[in-house]
Amino acid sequence: MKTTFIVNPAAGDGKSLKRWEKFKKDLNFPYELYMTTRPKHATELAQMCVQSGEPQLIFAFGGDGTVHEVIEGVLSCPNCIIGVIGAGSANDFARGFQSFQHATEVNQYVQSDSKTLKMDIGNVITRSENYTFVNNAGIGFDAYVAYQVNKSPVKKFLNKFSLGKLAYTFFVMKTLATFKNFTLTVETPTNCQIFEEVWFSTISNQPYFGGGMKISPQSNPADGEIEITVVHHLSRLKLMLLFVSVFYGKHTSFKEVHQITSTSFRLTTNESMYRHTDGEYANKTTPLVADEFSVQSKKWRITNLI
Repeated sequence: MKTTFIVNPAAGDGKSLKRWEKFKKDLNFPYELYMTTRPKHATELAQMCVQSGEPQLIFAFGGDGTVHEVIEGVLSCPNCIIGVIGAGSANDFARGFQSFQHATEVNQYVQSDSKTLKMDIGNVITRSENYTFVNNAGIGFDAYVAYQVNKSPVKKFLNKFSLGKLAYTFFVMKTLATFKNFTLTVETPTNCQIFEEVWFSTISNQPYFGGGMKISPQSNPADGEIEITVVHHLSRLKLMLLFVSVFYGKHTSFKEVHQITSTSFRLTTNESMYRHTDGEYANKTTPLVADEFSVQSKKWRITNLI
């Protein structure tokens, strides 16, 4: 089976390249190597790799964005297997899915019978665009924070000192003081609910988001379902307490946290709100026009390390 590494050298505040230089010294099998140079490049490289249709083992070496792009690039290839080496800042994918820590583990897998697991992927259909998500998608406070962080010169400055994560804290505090809550209508195939004073809603394919926050403890990326978490009617002070508790998955005991499991959701906001997929900006919602979130079961394959 042909084996390829797609490496994002800029991931992890630039530490990914240094890790790759050490990692590759212990690999003991032939492989092809591609380095990404721009956003969405990993998707283009993965699509190029699978054009032949032959069985492929493709390793994504980088952060959550790199993994998302590589998976997006192989969705049309049933013979492809994805392996992941987390080398980013958040690495939520590595918390919710199986991933490799050391080159020796990769060597053992390549020399084995290459067992795999079939995984789900989420889809978002909006008024003008379609998106996919591997980890989660969201609307509201968290999406706006992610948007500000990714666009801000503050993060670029802090990255020089390997302090990029502090940018998230800065913008959480800033947004906390200015964010305007919204009304969210949540429709499933069997029910409809309206939530007032919403801070954010997260649609999860796996438990983690935001650098280790266990936002949806019951989510399973191979069960053919997705979960929505709606945080609403919460004071600003209590929201800060929630962000602390969510690292341990204890936030679900808050009466202001509502979770629903389904195969699909139609979400409608009363005003335009920021949207994200796997932490990346995904435009804004259109007021009173539903976005459709759904799951495609067993759409791609990942390495099974057990």
